[in-house]
Amino acid sequence: MKRHVLPLLTTALLAVVIAGCSNKSAKLDSDPITTGSTSTAAPAAEAGSYIKTRELEQAWQQKPGDEAIGLAYADALNKLGQQNAALDVLKAISVAHGNDAVVQAKIGKQLLVAGRPGEAVTVLERAAVANPNDWKIFSALGTAYDQQGQYEQARNQYNKALALQPGSIAVQNNLGMSFALQGKLPEAEKVLNMALAEPGSAAIPRVRQNLALVVGLQGRFDEARKIAAADLPPAQVEMNLAYLQQMLAKPNTWAELSKDNAAN
Repeated sequence: MKRHVLPLLTTALLAVVIAGCSNKSAKLDSDPITTGSTSTAAPAAEAGSYIKTRELEQAWQQKPGDEAIGLAYADALNKLGQQNAALDVLKAISVAHGNDAVVQAKIGKQLLVAGRPGEAVTVLERAAVANPNDWKIFSALGTAYDQQGQYEQARNQYNKALALQPGSIAVQNNLGMSFALQGKLPEAEKVLNMALAEPGSAAIPRVRQNLALVVGLQGRFDEARKIAAADLPPAQVEMNLAYLQQMLAKPNTWAELSKDNAAN
């Protein structure tokens, strides 16, 4: 897929996610790599978070490099949106615990959240060597490669994750969207349908909306509408489809998608 077409898929996916945010869907997945934050903390809860973060900061200053304190402090900073500060803390822990796969994996994921996938690959590769049985590391590594447009490498990592965790809906979802980002829409549709055939989980609605997006990108809007309607109110479904149709109606967009699908 051409570089200028990639934002289409990314924007369309984001539109589906935003439109689908509700009390039911906002808690589908707490992983910031795939869903981000969709809730707003109440003032009292936010004040409590700041107080807790301040306490952890003081503890960290007293014991710099302490893994337990540092991880808690980094998590607290991340929840407050201070991702760069959280990353600095994780890097400090990494220096003190260079062979700890858990720490390395957290740093890699934080780098992804911070929009630094190239650095994330380096860290996550190291984590994978230290703990080759952790499927979540390989899944995160796949995400890092996808963010750089290295789709074949990404899918290699997702397949490693699936070998360790067969039937993982989350990994199959990532695998399917990796195909979609490359413009291989029929392959993406096949993988997402396989994910939906797995025993139910909280991630199913998100996968179903991704499937609706992929089907819609192939011009099958009635079918996409039926898929999306399983989880979203009718008004949101129509808004998503109208937005998608509007983008696909732009000059050369559909031609580029079709040409790329044929070439791949």
